[in-house]
Amino acid sequence: MSAAAAAAGTYTPAAEAGGKRREKREELRRHLAEHADWPRADGRSIHDCRPACGWRYRSALVLPSPFAATSAARVLAQLQEAPATQAQTHTQFPAMSAAAAAAGTYTPAAEAGGKRREKREELRRHLAEDADWPRADGRSIHDCRPAFMQTGPTTAASGSAYAEFGKTKVIVSVFGPRESKKAMLYSDTGRLNCSVSYTTFATGIRGQGLENKEYSGMLHKALEGAVMLHTFPKTTVDVFALVLESGGSDLPIIISCASLALADAGIMMYDLVTSVSVSCLGKNVIIDPTSDEEAWQDGGLMVSYMPTRREITQLTLTGEWSDGKITNAVELCMDACSKLCEILRERLKDTAVLENE
Repeated sequence: MSAAAAAAGTYTPAAEAGGKRREKREELRRHLAEHADWPRADGRSIHDCRPACGWRYRSALVLPSPFAATSAARVLAQLQEAPATQAQTHTQFPAMSAAAAAAGTYTPAAEAGGKRREKREELRRHLAEDADWPRADGRSIHDCRPAFMQTGPTTAASGSAYAEFGKTKVIVSVFGPRESKKAMLYSDTGRLNCSVSYTTFATGIRGQGLENKEYSGMLHKALEGAVMLHTFPKTTVDVFALVLESGGSDLPIIISCASLALADAGIMMYDLVTSVSVSCLGKNVIIDPTSDEEAWQDGGLMVSYMPTRREITQLTLTGEWSDGKITNAVELCMDACSKLCEILRERLKDTAVLENE
């Protein structure tokens, strides 16, 4: 900005900043024309990307129809043919230096993140040395938590169920079939509405009791293939799941508990749906992970399964997996789902006996 322009009253700080940016841009262009591979401000070359930390993506098995499940044999065949799914991750985060802390860039969140990374690396080293390591709750890597399930905790609902797996506690209520509140045209099939929410005291962070829309959609997809929607046309069945305490593997427990609640409500189903998840930690695959194990995992897999029909209603993968691990993990989940289904059937039989008495 010239002295004459400033004297004329046209000078502004924004104009001065714009002029500096234009000068810097022209200087950079001249530098690019003279040097083919010039060092950038952060030390990278022109063909280098910035380091990325903790990239993750989610992939899900696409079923042929929203109302159709997929046979277990077909799923395993697809997994064997598919290439390995690997997420891009940055293996090591830079440690907080004393100079950075003295400069005022230190934060408690950064310190907590460093401690979590150190604990994760220590766990990975432990996994590499011991094939069957004892978990925090005393289980082996292929043992599920003790399951407690009960029907009828909510008397106002058409059907309800309560499930407790370790520290994870879930209650599900089913209402309907009832007339839909939303105006819609006549349909030969009914509607299934699912909602998953957390109490304000479910997690360690207080006041986070909100509806989880992602879990609500995944619960709907897991149950949609098992419910006979054509048996209640132009009506709606509402499924409300409430997580009382979150201790890991929340969604699989919600799906299993919702299946039990639907059966308790008398909703016609092709088969009970049970769900189990596994986590990949180092070279090992552990079943029914806790919240801490899910935070440390390299990858996660969840299977929703109808044991009698041997059909998978939903399969979800996250993180890093190899072909061999995926196949073994799916077979491990299917076996655990079959055992869990027996618990659900025994609970329904006990409820029927009590009602007849």
